[in-house]
Amino acid sequence: MTKVQLRNVWFQIHKWIGIILAIILIPLSFTGSMLVWDEPLDRLLQPTHYAETGPAALPVSTYIESARRALPPGSTIVGVRVGEGPVMVTATPPQPSTMRGPPLRLAAWIDPATGKLIDSGLSTAPMLRWAHIFHGSLQIPGFGRAVVGWLGMLMLVSSLTGIWLWWPLSGSVTRGFRWKRQPKLDANLHHLVGFWISLPLAILSLTGVIIAWPQMIGQTTNSMTRMRQMPLSATHLTVDQALAAAGTEGKVAVTWPTDKAPSWTIAAGRKRVVKVDDATGAATPATDGQRDRVRPFYRRLHDGTGLGLVCQLIIFLGGIAPAVLGVTGIIMWLRTRGWRADVKRRKAATA
Repeated sequence: MTKVQLRNVWFQIHKWIGIILAIILIPLSFTGSMLVWDEPLDRLLQPTHYAETGPAALPVSTYIESARRALPPGSTIVGVRVGEGPVMVTATPPQPSTMRGPPLRLAAWIDPATGKLIDSGLSTAPMLRWAHIFHGSLQIPGFGRAVVGWLGMLMLVSSLTGIWLWWPLSGSVTRGFRWKRQPKLDANLHHLVGFWISLPLAILSLTGVIIAWPQMIGQTTNSMTRMRQMPLSATHLTVDQALAAAGTEGKVAVTWPTDKAPSWTIAAGRKRVVKVDDATGAATPATDGQRDRVRPFYRRLHDGTGLGLVCQLIIFLGGIAPAVLGVTGIIMWLRTRGWRADVKRRKAATA
């Protein structure tokens, strides 16, 4: 197969992936861009949750007691986050939810300075929960997650074939960076936006596939593992005792013991994670594998958590770009179809 023939094969693959899947890949990418900024969006959608009066100044158990009084009877505390903004206590509802998606979580937001309740309700704004479920499973119960994995594979192929098609057939590679490489605005946008976003888009696609198909790396993700565990309704240690055993203070995130993992998980920043055995109070630093499961690197690479503003902006643009590429690609395809139809008509007229 010659270089030109191989290029034509890649072009057909790239073209039909874009045309057939644009309708679903564009909203899938848009929701991914939204979720990069899920905390700022939550502040925008639910501003009453963030009316704190000052920094944390009380024992964590005080916040837990305030939350218990606000949450429905029978709720089970599963975690607490103390740091910037209000203290957020999360809990499972008294009755299992029948809603699609990950298990429903309730939350109470507590003023860190006074320990008074600010607000309570669902832990995630309904719009953000919808975006999370759509991005993870297209709102399809059961096999939706696998479908998202296949879409990620196709997006990965589209990104890599796009790099191949961008590369100039002849002359210097710098020709590919020219704005007026093509006579039409949409074609120039498609080539240049596609090139600059192709590598980040390929990484986002690959990490999305790993999240959708965790068996690829031989383990389940932390969130999927937690779905199958039941939080303990009664613990041997109090949250203050667990924190004292871990030797952590200030900005922390605490996850309660479960039936399958009867240890407190206390994260003081991303790099320091301590496990405290609920029965003995023994504290041990989490192993690299345990720490990575709290927030695996591939997941942070996919959603930008803790990677800084520049990386988050690149990931955000990686979600917006497929819309530009999809629209411009379809315009280019329609124009080519029109041109070919016109050629056929002219040939028929002169025959």
